[in-house]
Amino acid sequence: MTRGGAVLAGHAPRTPSHFPESRVSTPTMPCRRLLLSLLAALPLWAQQPAAPRPSTGEVWQIPALPQSSQVFARDGSLIGEIGREWRTSVAIRSLPRYLPQAFIAVEDQRFYQHDGVDLVGIAGAMKDNLLGGHRGASTITQQLVGNLHPDQIDRRDPSPFRKLREQRAAREMERHYSKEQILEAYLNTILFGHNWYGVEAAARHYFGKSAAHLTLAEAASLAALPKGPAIYDPARHPDRNRNRRNTILDLMVAQGFVSREQANAAKAQPIATVAGDASASAPWFVDVVRTQLERAGIPVSQGGYRVFTSLDAALQRAALVALVEGTAAVEARPGYRNPTYANHPKGSTDYLQGMVVAIDPASGDVRALVGGRNYAEGPFNRAVNAVRQPGSAFKPIVYARAIMDSMPANAIVPDTSLEIPVDRGALYRPRNADGEFLGNITLREAMTRSRNPVAVQLWERLTGDSVIALARRLGIRSYIAPWPSSAIGASAVQPLDLVAAFTVFPNLGTAVEPRFVYRVDDAAGRTVYSQGVRTLPQALPADVAFIVRDFMRDVVDRGTATAVRRYVPYSTPVAGKTGTTDDNTDAWFIGATTDLVAGVWLGFDRPRPIMAGAAGGTLAAPIFGQMLARSAYGRSGTWAPPPDLVTAELDRQTGRLADAGTPTERRYLEYFLPGTEPGALRVDVRRLFGWGPIP
Repeated sequence: MTRGGAVLAGHAPRTPSHFPESRVSTPTMPCRRLLLSLLAALPLWAQQPAAPRPSTGEVWQIPALPQSSQVFARDGSLIGEIGREWRTSVAIRSLPRYLPQAFIAVEDQRFYQHDGVDLVGIAGAMKDNLLGGHRGASTITQQLVGNLHPDQIDRRDPSPFRKLREQRAAREMERHYSKEQILEAYLNTILFGHNWYGVEAAARHYFGKSAAHLTLAEAASLAALPKGPAIYDPARHPDRNRNRRNTILDLMVAQGFVSREQANAAKAQPIATVAGDASASAPWFVDVVRTQLERAGIPVSQGGYRVFTSLDAALQRAALVALVEGTAAVEARPGYRNPTYANHPKGSTDYLQGMVVAIDPASGDVRALVGGRNYAEGPFNRAVNAVRQPGSAFKPIVYARAIMDSMPANAIVPDTSLEIPVDRGALYRPRNADGEFLGNITLREAMTRSRNPVAVQLWERLTGDSVIALARRLGIRSYIAPWPSSAIGASAVQPLDLVAAFTVFPNLGTAVEPRFVYRVDDAAGRTVYSQGVRTLPQALPADVAFIVRDFMRDVVDRGTATAVRRYVPYSTPVAGKTGTTDDNTDAWFIGATTDLVAGVWLGFDRPRPIMAGAAGGTLAAPIFGQMLARSAYGRSGTWAPPPDLVTAELDRQTGRLADAGTPTERRYLEYFLPGTEPGALRVDVRRLFGWGPIP
């Protein structure tokens, strides 16, 4: 009996089936005599059951099979499963007739004639073995017994007494269950590789459809797998799978399941698996979902739930491809001396790693999350479980605090050598990556060209505590040390937190918390968990956020992140900030468009220099650009300034108001908080009314 496709143990109704069940026949007398004589030759102890082991129930029982929870992207596509075994049980009557028939044809052609043990098959196997061949004789029922109760029947044990225990259990199972129930349980139990159990999971992941919609050719392809999932994997070894599939189709013809015409038509079909199984691109995201839900008290690992998430499957694939290709390009650069992904020791992840996080700034929805280069080799999620120094990617927070403190965008700060006393008389001397000092420079130009001494001076002037407090309001939870070096990213942060903090700039002052899950439904379709948008209290005035974001537009258009423009046209508004830590250990880029905030980090799990001259602008920024170019984001919308900002045309070189002698290439539009604009633009209200009535 089934309920929602799950086999119920201990109940065997004898109802008519659309998979006709033939009467169990008695083996021929010669076969029976041969088997009995062989058994009698065994020692008595070999015919006894093994010592008791931890039990999964009576060895003949069909217990409820563990199910997995399914995780869906925002478009409804399946992106992963959670559970010890990835399985969704289905009722055999929902399947096309030829699907179970394909398994019977290749695994147990006398399935409907034997009582759980095929004595004819055993005799044939023994004869083949004596003649030097090799053929197994385990029935589908025997296989099921071993698959369901591996603690009691170890199918890897070649001894004859294991076979005897298995046969005894198979016969007992056939006394308690119908053939249909046994076949249904078998189809839902088989491992098809990749932790995919049962025909439903295999059909979804290999062919992108439910098992109910498989073609005859696809059904035979799946039937090829139990003999060796790794050997006959249709995605990795299509030729091997095709050959075995065609053999199975011939067996189905010989056993009367399909016609020769049907088999030939199926043979003509190519092996067409799903290109880029979605679950292969988002395992780090699914891990975060599982952890969050388990912490919320939802036992998704026990299976049976449907989880609806914020992931954009297309953007996730774009992010993964961009990271894989971008890191490989770094490793191919002249002068790269570290281990590469192509030649690293097996089992090691000691090669250049990376992470990508992309967030919808309006909602906080995490649209993509890639935690490394190869999940199978190392599932460590660098986006949420690592803490890394952000380098200059932290500077926008420092500059935002300065603008809040009424410093105008054209304020002059010297980019010069500094010596700042720190702990126990030591001196801190910030330097620039290029080893140069540019002298007096405006705030905008200092951000655009990422000058370290300027950020440190702002930290000192504003006091580090005020910058740290702003970082906290933006959602950064990591400890930020009150040292001057924190101004240029010396304090390590969680990458996801830092990327989410940047949502404050496209949102004009309000950051949002990352959201992964929309809702969770249980097996009955009831919603047991949901999560709304979580907006943090406003951290910046809108005009301050706009000015800093405009600084970051310059970073992309003409500063340290111009590599983005190799992939994204200037018509697409993009703002961002690069980051590189001491000794070229970490490379960052965090960028924003009208509808996306995304961060890229590169480095080693055990920090060490990436290579000489490494920088966020040359290593991380191109990955952001490639991801964006492969996506549909950033294609529409503009950034309009808040109405209360004051604008003026300035000379980029001097920071003063442009005049008739200012060259066109040095003219640009600057934005000011009211009262911070150049003096020549200010109107003294008291003097205005002193001039008399306005005509």
